[in-house]
Amino acid sequence: MKRLLLLILTLVSITACANYPKKSKLKALIVDGQNNHAVWPKSTVMMKQYLEEPGLFTVDVYRSRYTWKAGPQKAFLNKVETNLSEDLKQPKSDSLFAPDFKKYDVVISNFGWKAASWPLETQEAFEKYMRKGGGFVSVHAADNSFPKWKSYNEMIGIGGWGGRNEKDGPYVYYTNEGELKIDKTPGKCGAHGPKHEFPITLRVTDHPITDGLPSQWLTASDECYAKLRGPAKNMTVLATGKDQNQKAPTNRHEPVLMVIDYEKGRVFHTTLGHDTSAFEGVGFITTFLRGAEWAATGTVTQAVPDDFPTKDRSIGRPFVLNEKGI
Repeated sequence: MKRLLLLILTLVSITACANYPKKSKLKALIVDGQNNHAVWPKSTVMMKQYLEEPGLFTVDVYRSRYTWKAGPQKAFLNKVETNLSEDLKQPKSDSLFAPDFKKYDVVISNFGWKAASWPLETQEAFEKYMRKGGGFVSVHAADNSFPKWKSYNEMIGIGGWGGRNEKDGPYVYYTNEGELKIDKTPGKCGAHGPKHEFPITLRVTDHPITDGLPSQWLTASDECYAKLRGPAKNMTVLATGKDQNQKAPTNRHEPVLMVIDYEKGRVFHTTLGHDTSAFEGVGFITTFLRGAEWAATGTVTQAVPDDFPTKDRSIGRPFVLNEKGI
């Protein structure tokens, strides 16, 4: 009798597990094609692989028909399934650029400085997607993009270059004494010194993205963006970086990780990610993955990895392309 009862219970358990719906993966879209950082064809592949390896995301890539600066890493152009493109000497607007944003939980931009404007209909579609609760991740030079697009500048909070100045909003930074400054001083927007390992300081420790991270840690060799400015509406600076170069653009602690509320939408903005070594940094990888999950869902389920960098030690993971996974 006991054996029969045990068999029945086992069969019920197996049936219940089989019928229990599996948690579906989050859907991410990387948009790219024009970026002054020539690493972009490779970094798109890196981000796609980072997102998919833990099993949390499926990732599509939508590329503009006209690309720019793809040459140095052109070998990576065919490592993802996306639309055909033609590499040009200068950026050119793609009148057919029209991703179906509403299909995705989060959109990640790997565009950069001088990227040609999206068609007006596509801009409006993206704004609608975000207003209704979409997720967006701005990576490194994506905050250089589209200086004349008002809603985009509100989404990223602060940005650099592209002719931005005081008309676009204040500088935002922390002082050495730990005071947040909203500085309306006139001046140009965007600067950085040579890339190097620089210290990150958390300014918000209980946000889902930063929860569990050390209060200070070192980046991989990367650029510390400075003198960023913009609307800074509904923006929270999660972490800042301090340029260690002798001739640093400022003596400020510059925003590096930010979150922005855009109506019902969630934005994660990271200024990290200059080149391959920067994308290999465990600090970048971890905050990027956690930021993408938060932008998609409002929560973070990923644990902080054991090899996360410390205050005194920068840690990287050499990227190995997973041909089968891509």
